[in-house]
Amino acid sequence: MTKKSILITILSIVAIVSILGILRTNIVNESNIISNKTLYVTQSVTDSPKIIAHRGANDRVNEETITAYKVAAQDGVDALEIDLRMTKDGSLIALHDKTIDRTTSGNGEVIDYSLEEIKSIPTIGIHNGQTLSEEIPTLDEIIATFTDTEHYYIETRLVNGELKMEEDLIKLLKENNLISKGLVTIQSFSNQSLSKIHELEPEIPLTLLYSKGEFDLKDAVFSPYPFIGIESTDVTLDVVNELHQNGKEVHVYFIDKETQKNEQERVKAFNVDGYFTDYIEYTKELLQ
Repeated sequence: MTKKSILITILSIVAIVSILGILRTNIVNESNIISNKTLYVTQSVTDSPKIIAHRGANDRVNEETITAYKVAAQDGVDALEIDLRMTKDGSLIALHDKTIDRTTSGNGEVIDYSLEEIKSIPTIGIHNGQTLSEEIPTLDEIIATFTDTEHYYIETRLVNGELKMEEDLIKLLKENNLISKGLVTIQSFSNQSLSKIHELEPEIPLTLLYSKGEFDLKDAVFSPYPFIGIESTDVTLDVVNELHQNGKEVHVYFIDKETQKNEQERVKAFNVDGYFTDYIEYTKELLQ
């Protein structure tokens, strides 16, 4: 081999080594970027996550009853979550479903019953092997029970597609001085309802809820509401980071009770700001 050939060979080897070094550096840098993105978690907007008693302490007593809310209050939660329905004669009651079939001894839609009729149909639930029975409470009765000792996290909805409950709700809250004391948060899947609430009382913090599988990050970021409610399986690190960076709290609800505890542990790693929990004691221990 001539000197010229040896020199060309050496230069070729040097060039190959340099190229490999560059490629290796790029691979490492790309890996770091991916790793950093995966590990980057924004701080919670709140000082500490809120524990919101979903329908009261419904794992131990009948959901959305006075007893359910009393047990939740004794557990020291941050808020009592209350679903509103309206009776035929315009009374606001605490009930989740459109019908009374699942939680009471009766059947049919709430809107077809007067308050007097609703009061005659008890809730029925089995807890710890015992059948419990208790009447459906009005929102007024719940507030009279706790006055200003609890925070009320209330869900509104349209009534037969119309805005019917908002004015009565605001009137009741004002009469009990709950808005001025900062003891109310209102949530809804309905933008119409939230807009009406804001028009009536701009000081109430509002939560825009998204149904499972229908979360829209862009819509949430540009919404005028400070809190965003998301079903747990739609919650990802990127979603939480983006909402936090835009100053919005992320409040998570859970549909599947069988997976809820695992899901709570999963979203805890993302520093979410609120838990609509069906297992108050578990959530308190998890967050401690």
